[in-house]
Amino acid sequence: MTATTGRAGRREWIGLAVLLLPTLVLTMDMGVLFFAVPYISGTLAPSGTQQLWIMDMYSFLLAGLLVTMGALGDRIGRRRLLMIGAVGFAGASLLAAWSHDANQLIAARAVLGAAGATVMPSTLALIRNMFHDPKQRQIALGAWGGVLTAGATLGPVAGGLLLEHFWWGSAFLLAVPVMALVLLTAPALLPEYRSTGRAGRFDLLGAALSLAAILPLVYGVKTLAVDGWSLLPGLSVPTGLLLAGAFVWRQRTAANPLLDLSLFRIRTFSGAISVNSIAMFAMMGFSLFTSQYLQLVKGMSPLTASLWSLVPSLGVGAAVGISSALAGKVRPAVLMGGGFVVGSAGFAMMITVGPHSPLALVLTAAGVLAAGTVGTMTMTAEMVVSAAPVEQAGAASATSETAVELGSSLGIALLGAAGAAVYRHRLDGALPAGVDGEAARSAQDTLGGAVGAAAHLPGRLGADLLETARTAFTDGLHVAAVVGLVFALGAAVLAYRLMRHLPAAAPTSTPEPATV
Repeated sequence: MTATTGRAGRREWIGLAVLLLPTLVLTMDMGVLFFAVPYISGTLAPSGTQQLWIMDMYSFLLAGLLVTMGALGDRIGRRRLLMIGAVGFAGASLLAAWSHDANQLIAARAVLGAAGATVMPSTLALIRNMFHDPKQRQIALGAWGGVLTAGATLGPVAGGLLLEHFWWGSAFLLAVPVMALVLLTAPALLPEYRSTGRAGRFDLLGAALSLAAILPLVYGVKTLAVDGWSLLPGLSVPTGLLLAGAFVWRQRTAANPLLDLSLFRIRTFSGAISVNSIAMFAMMGFSLFTSQYLQLVKGMSPLTASLWSLVPSLGVGAAVGISSALAGKVRPAVLMGGGFVVGSAGFAMMITVGPHSPLALVLTAAGVLAAGTVGTMTMTAEMVVSAAPVEQAGAASATSETAVELGSSLGIALLGAAGAAVYRHRLDGALPAGVDGEAARSAQDTLGGAVGAAAHLPGRLGADLLETARTAFTDGLHVAAVVGLVFALGAAVLAYRLMRHLPAAAPTSTPEPATV
């Protein structure tokens, strides 16, 4: 690149490919476990709450540390932070692959989340640093967004392929060669960048509060939903809210805050973040139900289920193409609001799904749901990066990714907890006569436990248990779909209100701040 305002050359485009690799792995790492849940349930025998933590711990640590790591990258260098994260992620993947019990796997997922938080802020921020020409940056950000979608799609498929031939821990090993390649190529292809405006003492108190605010809140919500009222989770919810308020206060008053809250006064920035987080809440929150339905209700193998799960991606591809084609003709508020309306139709279809529904109904509903929500996200990456000043690209990227990861994690936690609570309630007192002891406890905990217990019961008793458990699971699916429907319709209104100031052809340079 000849100047800071020049066009990117071959090195920058190859460097973009290097940045897309860890982005792909980080998004795959969520979906790769969707089809491994039954195997983990059978091998490690996690409780219902532990199963949710296995799924969620990665994303919650990732979300809780992104702002901290984004600020740290501005100080020590974004390329350096990327490489540190690559080492940590590869090592934690090895630990996760050979976990011996549920608590060890949860701990390994926590380390994976912390390592991932050092990688994610660097990718989007470095794209802003490498691509100064607006049109080239738009192409680069489009590729970055496409990789996010591809990772979410390919994760379950890769997991299914591995589980067809290897043990469940192999799903974690995909990251190891990719991170090794990043470590080998990043020094030669990626520029180092440190913000000159991030001097002063690092805000350790703000970093602690950013993480401390998330974990107790989510722990309380999930535990109360699955296990009912108890003192510790009941106190965790208000504790988390108080810590979140303390974090905001700290960022307002600190001399060197981790997060510049003035970014949220830029309507385009705050609107794009809100839309992205709600879209991920809806889409990722329901993906776990779909994958378990295909395996545990329809009885598919992981590979068969993962291949069928590719069908909804056809709708996603069409939605992305349509949104891109209409971006210069239709106002973003209309496109995003309309996308959420389409997504809500998918949730409405899911409410009609039962244990014996045709496969076409399930896949069509999942496709409509995903197409609508992903269609809203095609323009938001450019909005986030372009709305923030270039010297705050790291903070803006970290804030956006925090919202996305938190939305994704809350979707899995809240919708998953709602489904689990309904499942346990429906099975309470409804188990077939003769199902007791350990088999009853396993069946009441998770659908995977019920499938495992049914395999060891004689004749008709096992079939009756499966029918009862699968019906209870789809009842939970219906409740989660209703919650998703309400959120999607509310998000349609929110997207229109927050984005109505933008014209059909979104500006490619940094716009003037528009206060909310």
